[in-house]
Amino acid sequence: EPVGRDQIVASNSFALAALVEKTGAAVLDLGIARDDHADLAAKIQQARDADADVLVTLGGASVGAHDLVQEALDRAGMSLGFWKIAMRPGKPMMTGRLGRMVVVGLPGNPVSSIVCGHLFVLPLIEALLGMADPDRDRSMPALLGRDMPGNDEREDYLRSELAMTPDGWVATPFDRQDSSMLGTLARAQALTIRPAHAAPAKKGDICRILPLR
Repeated sequence: EPVGRDQIVASNSFALAALVEKTGAAVLDLGIARDDHADLAAKIQQARDADADVLVTLGGASVGAHDLVQEALDRAGMSLGFWKIAMRPGKPMMTGRLGRMVVVGLPGNPVSSIVCGHLFVLPLIEALLGMADPDRDRSMPALLGRDMPGNDEREDYLRSELAMTPDGWVATPFDRQDSSMLGTLARAQALTIRPAHAAPAKKGDICRILPLR
């Protein structure tokens, strides 16, 4: 549909579906739920009726007045695993169980949802499929392509460009890392990992990256 003046394209579901389908899992898109308990309850029931192994929600799990997803899942009987993690992007992520169904509540910001999809949803599905070593370290070493400041208490996953040099892969994080900026993720070839409380780093220092392609 044409995008109105106060609207954005709902891209998260397509990106997450593509990630999941790469594992061989089947995707059932339940559509967009309105910010009310009745509509959310209906979507949750759809997942239960479909006997889904995993229910992935996108957005609505933070603390705003209209963030009702966690409350709706609680009403449906979800046993909460955890909510909020010390990483950026992706802080409001949530997990739990509804009976045998695993629930993963991803943030609504596009970059946050896709990054968390790589870090949490893909290993989960690989484990459920019985694939070997689903919790393996998927990162690899590289060299920083720019100086980086010290980090705070949250682990960062920075969208970055990659270049092969005689010294190996060089990862250069983009200047702007706002979690609403999907364009930088589309151009990124890797996520540069900056641990919590990391000291300032210089161009050429060794880092860890998570390749995206």
